[in-house]
Amino acid sequence: MRFADGLSRRANSVNARPDAAGDADAVITACEQHYHAAGLPAIFRILSFADPAMKDRLAARGYTAEGESVVLSADIHDVFSEPDANVELSLESKTGWLSAMSKLQKHTDEKRKTYRKIIKSISVPAAYATVRHKRRPVSLAYAVIHDKLLCFESVFTDEEMRRQGHARRMMAALVAWARAEGAEAVCLQVEAANEPAVKLYKGLGLKEVYRYHYRREPARS
Repeated sequence: MRFADGLSRRANSVNARPDAAGDADAVITACEQHYHAAGLPAIFRILSFADPAMKDRLAARGYTAEGESVVLSADIHDVFSEPDANVELSLESKTGWLSAMSKLQKHTDEKRKTYRKIIKSISVPAAYATVRHKRRPVSLAYAVIHDKLLCFESVFTDEEMRRQGHARRMMAALVAWARAEGAEAVCLQVEAANEPAVKLYKGLGLKEVYRYHYRREPARS
């Protein structure tokens, strides 16, 4: 179970293990109690290759499906990489980057505080990228390296500046950084419905590995 003050489903959901066993209803009830105590709805993340028993029990209890996502990965040598002097990289989550990200994603004050808390808790090597247009931050992302695996997070471009190559340049620069740091593979997660993003990531050389979706409990009266 993961808790992050409700910022995102991924950071506030139960991860059902593919080899899970036991009484599914008892597990669901126990998880619901923990999330309700935290003031959050119970949400389960269901892997496409997992035993369908948990998904079926959740559906029987009125849980609805949402947020189908694609997990993409590739050997880092198969992913486009290119250092770019116009992509700003920082090894620290500076205040300016955090403020720009919150502005682009239109965070509420509460979400802004929670996002900063999550970012500041990162304890593995990370790089924070910014692309500017006329000095204004228009595309941002960060990437972390763990066990020689580079993972992209929060890839976001201003709505008015999309489809101009900013995200591609930024991600290529981050891959170049990761290769220099000894990373051997790349991965990321993206909502399946975000077709432009899926196309971008596959164009960089990433390939679909598996999918997952969420099951959200019915609203409580």
